[in-house]
Amino acid sequence: MNRRSFIGVSSMIGAAGLLGGAVLTSCARKSGKPVPLRKPDEYYIPEMPDKAIEGRELKVGLIGCGGRGHGALYNVLEAADGIQITALGDVFADKVVYTQHHLREEMGQVVPDENCFAGFDAYKQVIDSGVDMVIQTTPPVFRPLHFQYATQKGVHSFLEKPIAVDPKGYRQIMATAKQAETKGLSVVTGTQRHHQRPYVESFKKIQEGLIGEITGGNVYWNQGMLWYKQRQEGWSDMEWMIRDWVNWKWLSGDHIVEQHVHNIDVFNWMIGKHPIKATAFGSRQRRITGDQYDNFSVDFEYENGVHLHSMCRQIDGCSNNVSEFVQGTKGSWNSVDFTIRDLQGNELWKYDEEAAQAAFQQHDPYVLELVDWINHIRKGEGHVEASETGISSLCGVMGREAAYTGKTVTWDEISASDMDYMPEKLELGPMNMSAYTVPVPGSAQQ
Repeated sequence: MNRRSFIGVSSMIGAAGLLGGAVLTSCARKSGKPVPLRKPDEYYIPEMPDKAIEGRELKVGLIGCGGRGHGALYNVLEAADGIQITALGDVFADKVVYTQHHLREEMGQVVPDENCFAGFDAYKQVIDSGVDMVIQTTPPVFRPLHFQYATQKGVHSFLEKPIAVDPKGYRQIMATAKQAETKGLSVVTGTQRHHQRPYVESFKKIQEGLIGEITGGNVYWNQGMLWYKQRQEGWSDMEWMIRDWVNWKWLSGDHIVEQHVHNIDVFNWMIGKHPIKATAFGSRQRRITGDQYDNFSVDFEYENGVHLHSMCRQIDGCSNNVSEFVQGTKGSWNSVDFTIRDLQGNELWKYDEEAAQAAFQQHDPYVLELVDWINHIRKGEGHVEASETGISSLCGVMGREAAYTGKTVTWDEISASDMDYMPEKLELGPMNMSAYTVPVPGSAQQ
């Protein structure tokens, strides 16, 4: 073939290729059918009736008699009939007595004195008391240990988030989750957005491909300062720290793990992946007790160059924002108004609140997550959410360590780290308080 013939044939092939591409693109645009991110059998959508199905009476134990524990007891009694609270446990006896009193006076549930336990081993006594289910709402550093024991004993667990504050706890959670699956247990976690109707419907639309491939996002939990406890006379180091747990990094994981895990988890849920590395900064400006930061800003990088900006702050007098935003190749979604918009800002879909109110009476995700938990138990179906929440918890840890050290931290590094926040001795006595200092990025003091 001479040069002139070659150019002529090449031109014809090129034109045909361009024309074919134009025709295919035109057909695709004309059909307007989104390409699903995942198939329906590749993700879980909970059934969320107003109340759990009828069935055998279930005995419930509570480990951790603080504010969240109280709330969970109200929620589980609202979630289903045939629920009996039969055992209570906490490190502190006064908290157990307080909860026992409120159960009797406000909920009509009588827990006998012999089933009320105090001390660091109270979790074992609650689980061994004959309960079917255990609600775990202690400071999160204890979650891996308590979950492991409950699973060994064949008890179904509700795990309040986060479920790990360090890599050792994360690995323990992941191993126990596999054991729970083998035993056919039901394990639900406190990432309640997975049981919040507008979030679930938004998730379905995103998986159906309505915003296209996910290319990035922003997640926020910016609010005022949380509660704290000033040290009281007679409190040992350990007692003060546990009573003030939300301000100490070994107990809470810092607020990027303890609270902001919700928002990080939403993005992981939507994209179906975890980040591969994190670069971050943070600081302590106005926190009163404890040894943790009060603000973080993290750049999480996922595969294929996807970036998530994560921001959280607990400082009074600043702008507040608790929300998530996800950007795709064809549009975006946000949790402020649960709306999907195209790239020009036109509304493609919006959660129909009026229709939901007409169709359902129960809309509290704290109740609906327990409806789902009880339904699996009464149906005899195994269902374990611990692995997914364990991964999101470690994402928070990765972002935290990136801010504490000032270095980029990879997923492989943090998941294999020997970091262990649990003290060698668990007893209500003195501790080496010099070990609990505010991290300084770029130095050995981390």
